Order: sequence, then C-alpha cells, then structure tokens
Amino acid sequence: MIQFWFLWIFIAFVVVIVAFTLRRERDDMPRKDILRAVETNAGSMGLAEKLFLWAFSWLDTRFRIQDYWGMSKDSYYSMHRQMPLTHAEKYKLRIIWYWYPLYCLGGISFLAFIILVITGTILGFYYVPGGDLDSDPTPAYASMEFIMLELPFGYIIRSIHHWGTHFFVAAVFLHMCRVYFTGAYRNPRELNWLIGVALMFFSIFFGYSGYLLPWDSLAFGAATIGINMAMATPLIGEWVANAMFGGTTLTGQTVVRMYFLHVFVLPLIVTVLILAHLFIVWVQGIAEPH
Repeated sequence: MIQFWFLWIFIAFVVVIVAFTLRRERDDMPRKDILRAVETNAGSMGLAEKLFLWAFSWLDTRFRIQDYWGMSKDSYYSMHRQMPLTHAEKYKLRIIWYWYPLYCLGGISFLAFIILVITGTILGFYYVPGGDLDSDPTPAYASMEFIMLELPFGYIIRSIHHWGTHFFVAAVFLHMCRVYFTGAYRNPRELNWLIGVALMFFSIFFGYSGYLLPWDSLAFGAATIGINMAMATPLIGEWVANAMFGGTTLTGQTVVRMYFLHVFVLPLIVTVLILAHLFIVWVQGIAEPH
C-alpha cells in the first residue's frame, strides 16, 4: 500500500516540476507559428485545443518535432513511397471478402503485447522472484497472494495480464495461419516469415516462463515437464536445462532464472523482432492473397 501511494506522489511531483518549467519559459526563446496561433486566436479556441497546441509547441521548441517530421516525410517520398491504401481499396475485396477480418490479427497481436508490457511492469513492482522450496509459502507465491488479495486492483491487473497472454499467443498463431493460407510467406517475404516463426516460438516461451512465476502446484508441474524435456534433448540437454532452469533439477534458482528471462531477456528479443517485422511490412507492403 505504501508503494502504491509513493508511486502517485512521485507522479504528482513530476507534474508539478513540469508545470513550473512551463511557467519559466523565456519570451526570447524561439517559438513556432503554432504557438503564435494559440496566442492570437485564444478567444475562438476551446480549452482542450489550447492545452494540446500549447503542449505540442512546448515539445516542438525543445525537440524539433516538426523539423524531424518534415525530414521524415521528405525521405519517405524521395524513396517513391506512397501512403498505403486500405486493404479493401488495394485488393478489391469483393472476391476475397472472407479474408478481410483476418488482416487485423497482426495489429491485434501488437496491441496485446503493449498491454502485456504495461500490466507486467505494474505487477513487477510487487512480485518477489523467490522460489525457496523450504519455505511455505514460497516468496513468489506469497507475493502473488498479496497481489491478488490485498493490492488495490491487483486482481484485475493480473487477470488482464493472464488472459492477455492467451489472447496474444492465439492472435500470433492465427496471424501465422492467415499468412500461410494466403501465401503471404512467398518471395520476397521469406525473411519476414522466418521472423514471424521466431516470434511465435518466443511468444510461446514468453507465456511458459510467466506461467512458472507464481510457483504454485501447476507451475511446479509445468516446470517438471519442461526440465525433463530439456534434459531429454540430445547432446545439449544438460546445457539447455542449466540455461533455462538454473540447474538439472528444480530449485529456488529456477524461479529466479525464469523471472530474469521473462522480464529482461525475452522482452528485448521480442521487441527487436517486432520492430524488424513491422519495418519489413512497411517496406514491402501487405501481400495480396494468392
């Protein structure tokens, strides 16, 4: 509870500092035309419009948003790119109308990933990655009980994170099915298909590593199956078990290892792959169904 109030106090402190910074802006600083428009047309603008334009002009003065946006547009059009048409306009979806709802699965997967990052970050403030088998309950399970039973809105946040994971994996799987059955993996999109396969693998591992973090009876059973599968891998089985589970048997280190993979390693890998995937889609466009 103390951490919860401390977080809100910190946010309020940052807002106050930013407000004082805005008040101390010097008149001799270079100001954009958009801010002058706010000052001259203040009477005809609503409060929301003035606040938005004021905030935008403040950021633009410091970070040159309009300049970099103009440079990006120049580069975009110099490479002979065009703003994409909607999928229905480009491919005359009267013949392939049944594929249209499935073309949003990639965006749904990305949105689910953003929700998982936000809710996972909140849960990370209160989760304790301790899996000491001698203590009952273990620190991980005790922290999960605190989140579910005592933390305000903790039950809701964890439920969103839990079901968001299922939604994310299902959307990624259906997205890959759509790509396969419409032939969108063919030349020249082979590389993006391989990136998608890697994303599918890491998404499943993402969900598995998070499944073990509560360290309850279900997590312990899943960890037992996982470490046995790792040990059964020819030649590199022991190395895989040590890398993923922190040893060849389940210990308290298993939870710490899974926590590190779930919070630090996998988010970095998945984020890089998603950005590469989206960049290639932006360059090549959406494939027409074959």
